[in-house]
Order: sequence, then C-alpha cells, then structure tokens
Amino acid sequence: MSKNENSKKDQLEQFTTDDRGQKLTTNQGLKVSEDEFSLKAGERGPTLLEDFHFREKMTHFDHERIPERVVHARGFAAHGEFQVYESMKEYTKAGFLQDPSKKTPVFVRFSTVAGSRGSGELARDARGFSTKFYTEEGNYDLVGNNIPVFFIQDAIKFPDLVHALKPEPHNEIPQAASAHDTFWDFVANNQEAAHMVMWAMSDRAIPRSFRMMEGFGVHTFRFVNEAGKSHFVKFHWKPVLGTHSVIWDEAQKINGKDPDFHRLDLWQSIENGNYPEYELGVQILKEEDEFNFDFDILDATKLWPEEEIPVKIIGKMTLNQNVENYFAETEQVAFHPGHVVPGIDFSNDPLLQGRLFSYTDTQLIRLGGPNFHELPINRPVCPFFNNQRDGYGRQTINRGPVAYHKNSLANNTPEPASEAEGGYKHYEERVEGHKIRARSDSFKDHFSQATLFWNSMSRPEKEHLIEAFSFELGKVGSESVKQQIVDMFANVSTDLTKGFAESIGLEAPQHGGSSVTKSSPALSQENTVKSPATRTVAVLIGNGFNGEEVNTVLAQLKKAGVVPEVVSETKGKIKGSDGSELEVDQTFLTVDSVLYDAVYAVGGNEGNKSFFKKCALFIHEAFSHFKPIGASEEGRALLNLDNMDNSPGVVYGGAPEDFAKRFIDAVAEHRFWDREVE
Repeated sequence: MSKNENSKKDQLEQFTTDDRGQKLTTNQGLKVSEDEFSLKAGERGPTLLEDFHFREKMTHFDHERIPERVVHARGFAAHGEFQVYESMKEYTKAGFLQDPSKKTPVFVRFSTVAGSRGSGELARDARGFSTKFYTEEGNYDLVGNNIPVFFIQDAIKFPDLVHALKPEPHNEIPQAASAHDTFWDFVANNQEAAHMVMWAMSDRAIPRSFRMMEGFGVHTFRFVNEAGKSHFVKFHWKPVLGTHSVIWDEAQKINGKDPDFHRLDLWQSIENGNYPEYELGVQILKEEDEFNFDFDILDATKLWPEEEIPVKIIGKMTLNQNVENYFAETEQVAFHPGHVVPGIDFSNDPLLQGRLFSYTDTQLIRLGGPNFHELPINRPVCPFFNNQRDGYGRQTINRGPVAYHKNSLANNTPEPASEAEGGYKHYEERVEGHKIRARSDSFKDHFSQATLFWNSMSRPEKEHLIEAFSFELGKVGSESVKQQIVDMFANVSTDLTKGFAESIGLEAPQHGGSSVTKSSPALSQENTVKSPATRTVAVLIGNGFNGEEVNTVLAQLKKAGVVPEVVSETKGKIKGSDGSELEVDQTFLTVDSVLYDAVYAVGGNEGNKSFFKKCALFIHEAFSHFKPIGASEEGRALLNLDNMDNSPGVVYGGAPEDFAKRFIDAVAEHRFWDREVE
C-alpha cells in the first residue's frame, strides 16, 4: 500500500485506545483506587465536594450527548477506499481522479432524513449518502442522497420543508414519517416538490440495504481542468449489487422486528468480508450545451436523463472497515458540500449555494465550536496551516507569536499557494445582473419530470406508487389538503390520481394529465443488476432432515455468495437422517421472514405440529411478499398452505445440484411480481 492508503487509518490509530487489561484512571491519568463509592463524611454521611473523581465522572456523563443532527440524525458509517479507473485529466485537475494505481481513503455515512436518532431505519424517506475523500490536497466531501432530486429549488425554503416534514409541533407526532397533514400541506402549496414526492413514494424510499441503493450528488457541480476549462458535472454512485427495495408491508414489520436492520446489514457484511462496492459515475456536460434541454440543468428538482446525458463510470469505492467507535466517528463526522479540492467547483444552483453556508453553521453548534476539523474523523490526511487560533476543543499547539497575515516576523508565512503550487482557484465565471429576489422562468415547470418518472416505472412500481400515496394521504386528516394533492398530481398522471383518489374517498379530476410521453429506463429498478451475492436465505429445518441433500444445497448457495441461516425451534445442533449435524443460527422467536431475501424449506421434525405450523406461517409471509421459495423433497409439504407449488419463484424437485442452481437464479431475481395477477 502507498503512504496515502495507510495515512488515515494510521492517523486514527493514534487516537484509538483499548482499555482491556489496564488500570482505571481519571482523565488526567491518575490511577483510581475505588470506583464504587463516592467520598463521604462517614459511611452514612453526605458526599464531599472534594471528591474530584466523582465530579469528573459525573460531569463527563452529564455532557456525553451532543445535539443530534436536525436532519439525517439516524445514520451509520464505514471506512473504505476509492480508486479511479482512468485519469480524468481531460476534465478535472482533482488529484484523486488522476492515477488509477492510487487508492484514496474514504468515510461514508448513510442515513435517513426525517427521523431522530432513535427512529426506525425502514421509514419511507430519502436516504443520505455522504462520502468524505481524504485526499492529499485536502478533504473532499460528496454530500448526497439516494434520490437524485430534491423537494425545493432554493435553500431559503429548506427550514420550511423540514418544519413541515418533522413531527408536528403541537403533539410531536408522527416520528420519522411524512404521512401527516403538515407535510402534504407543504407539498400542495409548494408544487416544485412534485418530482421528489414521486421518488419518495416509490420503492426507492424503502431500500433493501445501504449496499443496494444508488447515491447522487443531487446538484450540478463543475469539473475544471489544468487549462481552466469547465464542464458541468453530476455525480452518481452505482451499487455493484444493483438497486433493490423492500415492500411497504415488510418495511413496517422490519421496523418492529429489527429497527437496526440496515446498520446491522452493513456491519455484518463488512465483518464477513462481503465488502459493499459502488462505482462512481459522472454525467459531463459542455458549458456551451447548458441551454440545450427542456429543463434547467441548475434546477435541483430536475435530473439529467441518462439516455440524453450518459453516465460515464470512472472508478470504484469499496467499504472494507467498520468504525471502532460510533460516537467518535459516525456521530462526530462533519460533512460539507463546500469542502472541495482543486478541479471541483460549484454551479449557481440556488439550493447548492445555500448549502454552502448552512453546513458550517450547523457544525458550530453540533460540535461545540470552530475546531470540529481537528476531531480525528474530520482531520485531513495532509497537513494544514493557517492563522486560525483558539476556540472550544482546540487541539493544535501552535508555536510562535504570529497569527496574522501579512507579517514580517515569520517571513509572511503561512503564505497563500499559487495555483501551480496547488492553491485553490475559483472558476472565473462571468456574473452580472441586478440584485433581485426572483427565480428564473426556466425553473417553473414542476410536473414534466414527475411524469417522466411515472412513465418510466414498471407495472408493479406504479402499483406501489399508488399504494404509497393511498397510505400517506389516508393518514391526513384535512379534507382540503387531500383534495389539493389530488388536484396537484392530476398534472402528473390521471392514472396515478385515479388510483389513489378512490382509496382516500375522493373523486379524481376528469381533466389534467400530461402530454409528456418520454420515459427513462434507467429510473426503473426493474432494469437493475440482479445478483444472488450476499442475499440472505432462511433455512427452515428440524431434526431428521436429509443430510446429503441439504448439505449439497447449502454448499452451492455459499459458493454463489448467498448467505444461508439455519432457523429452527431451538438453538443448538440438529441432526440429519445420515448423522450429519447443523448449528442453528436463529429460532422462530428471534427472526422473521421479513428479515430474509428468500426461504429454503427443508422440513424435518416429523410429527411436530408446532414446528410445521411455524414453518408454514414463515413461508406464507415470504410468499405474500413475492420472495423466492425453495423446498426440499420433504419440505415441499410445507408449500401446500397457499397451493404455491406452481407459482413463479417457487422452486423444488430435481437432483440437489440442479435444484440449487434454479433456486440461486430465483434468489438473484429478488421478487416475483407475477404472483399478483395469478
């Protein structure tokens, strides 16, 4: 590995401690002889003020919590590395995008947006997907989401959006949910949100895993090369495993069964060596082509259709190390879209422009002052020198009397670096105009891309959208708000509004609709990568199973990268008819079908009605969620509950090797929506 590859890990190691086998001390290093009793005036007397150990311990405990993020509070993160496939010198001088042999350390935080730190992870919500690149030119933060557009066009409306989305202030209800009056009232009266709402009501808002969701930079940025030539650019993260989701009924149940489902999935995948991988893609646009489209490229409520502006894949990110301490790393990490390196610059997107102010301001209150960059997780791997001093949490010990520019006492150092020396130079965009509070007319089309999204969905995805609107608006109390939403989304699709209006007891408008006929296949998850790798399979099994058959199938599943877990009535070992043994991973009390991608029904425990009933219910729910079902010859009897023998995605029969291959193919398919129309 190069020095740069190890540098961030080595830097964090300086701050990492292992208390095992050590003597207890105060924070000043004084060894402590007693930690059970405070210092008192006699055994039954009052505690003495001079008990410095008690005061230090209690004071630190009283201040252990910092303000959680206003949004993106519920998050989880991991370390990794990024490697570019080819030099991007033609477009940008950013150093980490030049050398294909070089690996750049990264730290990625995934999150929900609306909920507090204690909320469930399967809420219907956008997901944060933020990446900190520790480059030799400084930290670069690509602060994005798993949805490529946003609710609003101008950052001045962000407080309004969040106030409407958060629990309503009079009763602090609901938590981590958009299914309430104030959110939908905001949408009805701020119709620029139409496109983002389509994404938020789609399957994209309930991802199967952090490892199986796309990431987007959302905004239009600039690439600038050595010659000073600029291109507009949008960033994409493409998961190698494809983009997959759960369904709404599963999401609600998972939140009850395992509210840590997403973070546990990420943690265990990395611990097991199934490292999540994402390819970095860019859409690149010449400056002279800025006005060649039927949308404004600076409008954050619009995407650039991949069929019109292709995504160029330029590198890969691999997450290969879990955090050592959640608070010190995941909670204290500070992202900011203004953390850039030479070769990456900004556009005039008004939402981006506002974020460039907001993020630093947020970190000042969350992390206790202006020195949050000195926390280990935020420190760049390259040295930093300036005239900033003091403040809460200052760690740097600056030598000498000089802390100003210009000076003669320190030979005018630290001094600015020239562009040739790596100094950052803003792109010299020509700007002129009157000071005005207004928005370009090119931002006024709020529905065309919402219709594009609808047109691009498969039949099941459209049905899920209708169901999502029906559920969300079914929770809204105001008849006026519901009617406004029906009227608003009639501008997107009358098929959509007819679908959910009836569900909420309203009539869809007979007028409206859209003349937009374009679609974008890239927007549908039906066209994503499909792989069995890292998919989880519940193996329902009891004593007396066919050992030769089952062990052959399990070996084939593992070879394909599938992760099987043995589920039975009790922990311990179960024995096959041939004397072979399997260790039980989970019991019916500790897991549920919603926590797995597929089910392999083996059977066993002949005559045990309790076991049979639990297996049958487990399979029934998985079947109702359109998941792959496999069955051994003995386990086939468990399929009779739903007469599912001939249903799509239900696999049984044949030699073990042949069965395993067909079942693995079914697992890769993820869902079998045709069951809906049988």
